Amino acid sequence: MVAQPENPELLAALTNELGAVSAFVELLQQEQSLLTENQTDKLLVLAEQKSFQAINLNQVAEVRRRLLRNHFPDPTHDAIQAWLTTHSAAGLALWQKIYVLAEQAQQINHINGELIQMKLRHNQQSLATLSQAVRKADLYGPDGQHSFAPGNGRSLGNV
Repeated sequence: MVAQPENPELLAALTNELGAVSAFVELLQQEQSLLTENQTDKLLVLAEQKSFQAINLNQVAEVRRRLLRNHFPDPTHDAIQAWLTTHSAAGLALWQKIYVLAEQAQQINHINGELIQMKLRHNQQSLATLSQAVRKADLYGPDGQHSFAPGNGRSLGNV
């Protein structure tokens, strides 16, 4: 059996995808740090970067899918793994790293989603508590002026 030469186009696509997945995981880790450190003011900028990275990741993955469709119609993970095992040891090593990082990205993204939900619930509870306290006290009107007038008709703060 004659060894087939490595496919340089596929290796380049897998290398690009590995870089994109790695950059995305880094971004998710930064997001998690910001969430756990309550640095929510920096999340908006990070969200824009995350969207850009996700688009880039989809584009490089599509290049890989297109190249692999030349060899088989349904490039599932198992099919790719089996094909690379036979045809490209270097490609297989890259693919395994991509797969591990993709799973890591999925886990971090899930945790980040949970952190965001917890912060959202906390903010909603805080807002509800503050709204209830304002309604109970009713010290200020919609214009920000004191509206408390017990008994004598004078506003709070007026003599």
